[in-house]
Amino acid sequence: MVKVVIIGSGNVAQHLIVAFQNAQNSGTEIELVQVYSRQTASVAHLLGLEQLTNNLDDLAEADLYIIAVSDDAIAAVSSQLPFKNRLVVHTSGGVALNVLNDDNRKGVFYPLQSFTKNKPIDFKTIPICLESENATDYQLLDKVAKTISDTVFAINSEQRKALHVAAVFVNNFTNHLYQIGQEICLENKVPFEILKPLIAETANKIMVLSPEEAQTGPAKRNDTATIEAHEAFLSQENHLNIYKTLTQSIQENGKKL
Repeated sequence: MVKVVIIGSGNVAQHLIVAFQNAQNSGTEIELVQVYSRQTASVAHLLGLEQLTNNLDDLAEADLYIIAVSDDAIAAVSSQLPFKNRLVVHTSGGVALNVLNDDNRKGVFYPLQSFTKNKPIDFKTIPICLESENATDYQLLDKVAKTISDTVFAINSEQRKALHVAAVFVNNFTNHLYQIGQEICLENKVPFEILKPLIAETANKIMVLSPEEAQTGPAKRNDTATIEAHEAFLSQENHLNIYKTLTQSIQENGKKL
């Protein structure tokens, strides 16, 4: 039985709690023995009070400690752990393994997904990127990861940094463009729902085509008249600048192909 402690109570921590509980219920050899949170009320709806603590000195003995806190807090939290030579990992995509305190064995347990509180997600579909300092610890991380996900990768810190930057482009930036599209619709009394089938089809195409093959639109076609009309329509300077930047990027990419 692999015993796991989660340190944190944010989006990632809460989804991990649910994922490990589901794994336990399916009979896998894993046990979520404890969760640390400064405010235990934030996760009290997910597990019993006997499994919660707000004191790092009271952390239970476990095979794996998963720090799921904000990037800026990882180093400080790892330096406050009251034990040595145990396996401690963080869940960040943008933080290197070596920020963890040297008192313990280090690793990374990075689920690559966008998490939102109270939005259920099938953890089995989420890629988990693993890194450790030695092969034995990696084997343990791999065993734990495979109890909650069907997709596990060995990814070092530099590769993970690249993945995290790429994820910002395909997820965070894309979602911001959805917001701009919604604002344009609302300003012109057009239901944003009309665009949702287009959004879904664009995402679905990437499952079977490369982004280059899937690219369409006036920038791809170099339709100058349409581009100029769009630029004249956009009254907000920020929207106009984004439109021009992305149009130029698409056109320059087309020249390279």
